[in-house]
This record gives sequence, C-alpha cells and structure tokens, in this order.
Amino acid sequence: MSVDAAFWVWPLAMLVALAVDRLWGEPPARWHPVVWMGHALGWAGARVAPLASSVTDHGAVAEGDCGLKVLPENSKVFWHSALYWCAMSAMVVALAGVLQAILLRSAPGWAVLGLGLLLKPLLAWRMLCTEVQAVETALGQSLAAGRERLGWLVSRDVAELTEAQVRESAIESLAENLNDSVVAPLFWFAVAGLPGAALYRFANTADAMWGYRTVRGGRQWEWAGKWAARADDVLSWLPARLTGWALAGLAGPGVWPSLPTQAGQTPSPNSGWPMAAMALALGVRLGKPGVYVLNPSGRTPVQADTVRAINLCKKGLLVLFLIGLVAIFFISWGVA
Repeated sequence: MSVDAAFWVWPLAMLVALAVDRLWGEPPARWHPVVWMGHALGWAGARVAPLASSVTDHGAVAEGDCGLKVLPENSKVFWHSALYWCAMSAMVVALAGVLQAILLRSAPGWAVLGLGLLLKPLLAWRMLCTEVQAVETALGQSLAAGRERLGWLVSRDVAELTEAQVRESAIESLAENLNDSVVAPLFWFAVAGLPGAALYRFANTADAMWGYRTVRGGRQWEWAGKWAARADDVLSWLPARLTGWALAGLAGPGVWPSLPTQAGQTPSPNSGWPMAAMALALGVRLGKPGVYVLNPSGRTPVQADTVRAINLCKKGLLVLFLIGLVAIFFISWGVA
C-alpha cells in the first residue's frame, strides 16, 4: 500500500466506524469484543480481588517505625492483579495487531472497511446519546422513572437524587463518556491503529470493573483495582484534556481560563476536564452531592440543556476529528 493510500485509510476507517455506529448502533452482545473483555475481566477479577469477608484489614497501609508502609498482603494483591491485567491486555493488543496487519495487506478499500468495522465496537456514540436522552424522557414521566433510568447510566446511588441532580448526573455522564467512549478510542486509533484503540477500550473496561476503592460484588477492590485505575488514568490523560478544551472552545475563549481550576475539583484526574467544560459551556452547575461542584455560580440545568449538551458534544467531536485529520496528514507527509 502506498504512503498516500495509507494516509487515507485511517481517517476513512474512523468515518466508517462512526457511520456504522450511527446507522446500526451496537453489535449483538455475543459478537461484541467489549462484552468479551468484560467476561474475561470478570473471570480474572474473581481470582485477583479477595472476598470482603476474608479481608481482616481494609486499610491500605500499616504504621511502622518509619511511618506508613504497604501491607504485604496488599502488595501481593496489587501485583497479582497487575500481572493479570498485563497478560490480558497483551493478548488484546496482539490479536488486534494481527487483524490489522492482515487488512493492511489487502486493497485500500477493503482495509478501510475492515478496520472501520473492527473499530466500531470499540466506540459507542449513538448508544451514549440514546441513554442520556432516555433519562430526560423518563424524567418527563416522573422523578422515580428518571432515577431508575439514570441507574442504567451511572454507578452512583440515585435513590435520593432530586430532579435537577438526576439531570446533572446525565449531562456529566454524557461529557465524561464523550471522551471515554468516543474521543479516546479514536485518539488511540489515530496514534497506534487498531491495537491502540483496543488497548484503550480494554483499559477503560478494566477500570470500570476493577477500579473501585471499596467493596463491590462482595470483593475488596482497594488494591486489586489500583493498577487498572492508574492505567486508565494514563491512557485517558491527553484525550480527556483535548475533549475538555474542544468543548470549552466552542463556548468561546472566555471559558478557557476557568477550565483548569474547575476540572481540578473532581477526584478523578481526567473526568473533570470534559465535565467542567460542559458546565462552563452551558452555563450550568454540575456536581456529585457531597463530592464536588463544577461551575458553582451557574444556574440549575433544565430540560433544554440536555439537548444543548448533546449538540455541543456533536460539534466537539467534529472539531476533534478535523484536528486529528490535519495531524494525520502532517505525520504522513513528514514520513513521506
């Protein structure tokens, strides 16, 4: 394949993936690679995370003569989970690399189609928009229905949320998952091809299943999930900031000075960037009760803000795709 043809393969494959996502959404669960990753992580998680009933010390450290140190059993759990994570991620990357190599040996048209079809399950834009809009629709029926539907989208406790808090949570989830489910997979595809996108999706899925600081599913994840959480933080670091700056930029340069400060209000080093940008761009207050507040001087979001948020994400995705296209062009031109 010539250099010129190779340049067009990557952006066109992204367009194929986004087009398939828009037209048909997610593939059946039995054919979905992320579902397979989830099954594998569930199997491995039962082997790396100790049962909560068997953990006598839930703390992360013990106090010794020289201050605080990691308990030996915690260190063992940490490295055990890290080994499983690395082994499974290596298999994911290797399989994606083999499939990509096979496709790149074919005609450019087949390479574009094949890579686009394989990339599609690693991103989920249509499903994200559908789920966020479904929360708003349910809120129109009743607060209880809105809470129930939000529970499909977030892991936080929704039982006591007000109508405004349900809407805030849905908009926050939209902004955060714009990065996690769309921008970051595309970013890593542009950087490292199908293996890069597959590695990111594996890391993000592992964080969602393992990256907890408390007991979940009867198992203690404080140390078993640390490697998965940090790996996801590293891989999401740049895409999350690109997503945040793109959303903020669409609202005008006046939003930019406030973004870093507001993004730092969340415990996560990455999710605050797209969520804070969304809050500032819409002029609304977003937050998690008892944890953080973004853009505290903003107004309470209303029904129309959900639609505005979805439209803003669509524009942000387009901006980032165009920027990525320019970057791929200059990289290919430099190689040539």
